[in-house]
This record gives sequence, structure tokens and C-alpha cells, in this order.
Amino acid sequence: MSDFAAFRALSPTTLADVLSREQVMNIDIRPMWPSMPRIAGPAYTVRLAPGDNLMLHAAIYRAEAGSVIVVESGDEDYAVAGGNVCAVAQRRGIAAFVIDGVIRDLAEVRELGFPVFARGVIPIPGTRKVVQPLNGQVWCGGVSVSGGDIVVADEEGIVVTPSARQEQVLRDAQEKQAREDRQSLDAWEQAHRASVDQILRDNGFES
Repeated sequence: MSDFAAFRALSPTTLADVLSREQVMNIDIRPMWPSMPRIAGPAYTVRLAPGDNLMLHAAIYRAEAGSVIVVESGDEDYAVAGGNVCAVAQRRGIAAFVIDGVIRDLAEVRELGFPVFARGVIPIPGTRKVVQPLNGQVWCGGVSVSGGDIVVADEEGIVVTPSARQEQVLRDAQEKQAREDRQSLDAWEQAHRASVDQILRDNGFES
């Protein structure tokens, strides 16, 4: 199993438990269509100028298959991608878009089944004029993301694992998942109740 497949086997919830809050995107970046499958892959990062989407359109021809294109948009007033851009990205093997901004042509994107996480939808397209560097550091959903970081996303949220910590985070998350899989609900409830009751006693709760 590749590392990306191994990460895909883990819920963002499990990964969030072994990472810091700073690696979890805020709730405004969400799936754009229901029942979206979990995605995982290396980030290919894009920064856009306000009202402009040139570099995202450039990125779909430069990112390797399996990449998650992560976008720092300049605003929420103009769509950075639509149906055709998503269709070409899908055809080229891009795993998903994660966009701190908005898209358009949602019905087409949903019909394609192409995973897009974004802030919302607007029908107005941006321009294609402003050149920016690709695959550097960006801010998306309150998280600093660099090219090559591992992005895992589904309906539970979006988690970013820094590439330098990839192996350790994967081991820690797999071990946590294995422990949880071995524990019955009865055992979990017993330990949970004991922990809650102890905290209550420690804080003076007597009922």
C-alpha cells in the first residue's frame, strides 16, 4: 500500500487527533457535493490574485496525477474554476481541488464526480492575467500548506500533514486507529465514564 493509499484509509478525525489544530482547515472549506469520497494526496499549491484564476488554470497542466491542488484565492467575488477546468483536471488524474474561494458550474462538477472542497459557488468567472509562482507556501482554510504536504479530506474535514512529518504522523494515526478497532463499545464506555466521573470529582461536582 502506498503512503497516499495508507493516508486515504484514515479518517481526518483520526489524523486530527495526532496533529495540532493548526493542521486542520476551518469549517468554511467544505465538500461541494454530497457523499463525496475521501481523497488523499500530495498538495500542489496555487496562489491567486484577487479576481484572477490564471495560475489554477496553469496548475492543472503541471500538477502530477494524484495531486490535490490547493488554492489560496484572492477573494470570494469571482469563481476560480468551472465545469471544463474540473473536467480537464479529472481527465489528467488530479485527485481533487481544495479551494479557499469559490467555484461555478456546480451541477457539472457534481455530475462529473470530481471532488471539490471550497467556500461556495458564484456564477461570475475571474480573469486570467496575473502570473504567480506555483507550488510554494499558501494559506488555505487557515492552514499553511506547502507543495508536497499530504492532504486528506472528506465530509469530516480537511487535514494537512507536513511532508517532513509524514512517516511519523502516519505511524501514530495507524496505531491510534488500531487501538480503537480493538476496543469494544462496552470497554470504551467503561473507560469513558470513569474518566468523566474523575474529572467531575476533581472539580468539586458531587451529584
